[in-house]
Amino acid sequence: MIGGRLVPAVVGLPDDALMWLLDRWSDLLLAVADGSGLVMLEYGFMHRAFLVGILIAVMAPLIGTFLVHRQLALIGDALAHTAFAGVAVGLFVNATLGTGISPYLTAVVVAMIAALAIELISEVTDAYNDVSMAIVLSTGFALGAVLISLDSGGLAVGVNQYLFGNLSTVTNENTVLLVGLFSVITLVVGATYKQLLYVTFDETAARVAGIDVRWYNRIVAMLTAMVVVGAMQIMGVILVAAMLVVPVAGAAQVARSFREALLASVVLAELAVLVGITLSFYYETTAGGTIVLVAVGIYVGAVLLGKLGSDPDAVAGAGSTSEGRSADR
Repeated sequence: MIGGRLVPAVVGLPDDALMWLLDRWSDLLLAVADGSGLVMLEYGFMHRAFLVGILIAVMAPLIGTFLVHRQLALIGDALAHTAFAGVAVGLFVNATLGTGISPYLTAVVVAMIAALAIELISEVTDAYNDVSMAIVLSTGFALGAVLISLDSGGLAVGVNQYLFGNLSTVTNENTVLLVGLFSVITLVVGATYKQLLYVTFDETAARVAGIDVRWYNRIVAMLTAMVVVGAMQIMGVILVAAMLVVPVAGAAQVARSFREALLASVVLAELAVLVGITLSFYYETTAGGTIVLVAVGIYVGAVLLGKLGSDPDAVAGAGSTSEGRSADR
């Protein structure tokens, strides 16, 4: 239950069944902890953190790959700041009315409205996408700041976890919400993959082929909003956009096709999340910042690997070395 409402309306599974699956996930990690001696896997909050991280590392590159190839990398940052306004709305309503609604639910609603606003501003005013994103970003963050200040600073204490992310605050309810968002995102992308791919690389040809480009642009924007809110739990508002961009940018250095780039970006994101969460636990650092630093390190490695693979001199040198070793043998 979240805010008195069943989450399964989104997920499509009974609430008890989802909680049962979470319990089985915890049992699995406890068994791994017993066999490996990993202390971090003995804690329930780490079980939820790893599950959330694994799901984020799939859905963020899944949407981010389309965004990067459409030169919309900054939309994640814009929606993250409006999601902050959604969190502020939830906290403010709870503080004034005592409703008990989850701030993540209000963040989903506000972020999706903002995603539509970005598209509508571009369509109605003929402004470039970066202009509409800047307008929505500044409006969202300003709204959040005003709502927090109305409570005489009382909400500022509770908002820190949303700004920077926190492993220990990932609850079962928020994990279930993320599973719901993950299900929606993967199902929609799977069902519309060909259309999204067409629109990403050639909007004009897509229109000629009868594809409703505006509709699919809005789908991408709204899916991005879902990813942002889901990833906000451990990444925080400030760093959430990095998971949409950095793994995808790294994959682009080594992949030879869009599909390869998509798969490679998921692998790189999973590596960054798993290593980042582990380092965050043992060194007591901020999870979001640690994950991003690891992701950037992986990106640098991918750039070097890509340059090495495309440098004729490097390839020739590697070939000469291989021939020399064969001769020695």
